[in-house]
Amino acid sequence: MDAGIKSSIHGLIVTPLREISDGRGSVLHLLRSDDPAFIGFGECYCSETFPGSVKAWKRHTRQTQNLAVPAGRLRLVVFDNRPDSPTHGALAEFELGRPDNYVRISIPPMLWYGFSALGTSPALIVNCADQPHDPQESERIAEDDASIPYCWQFQAGGGQ
Repeated sequence: MDAGIKSSIHGLIVTPLREISDGRGSVLHLLRSDDPAFIGFGECYCSETFPGSVKAWKRHTRQTQNLAVPAGRLRLVVFDNRPDSPTHGALAEFELGRPDNYVRISIPPMLWYGFSALGTSPALIVNCADQPHDPQESERIAEDDASIPYCWQFQAGGGQ
């Protein structure tokens, strides 16, 4: 199994995913228990995002996110404000989805992330988290919070 590609943010891993297609449709892999990124299973869920909508900013204090976009196109942005991180202040932006960028983004705890759908169709993001959801271990801030150097205004819905 491929261990993934390290990104510009310490601990953030991008892993190309396998897609098996034929004339009837596709099987889209996300995460296996023998994958180097597998830490444990907590829960798996889908989140739909409508064009022009932004779901930002969120971070988890203990939970690792394993995200993939099987339907639609999505812009995912990750920001590192961890004080002791070697990539403190770094921002990573990804355009995810099929057919050209079906990958898993593994986001370790304490990184801020958000996303918006690109184009005119809703996007579906799947998260296979290593722990069940616990509202006490996650934090949210507004999409326009000045502590994160990113402007969603021109990004949502595939705009400039």
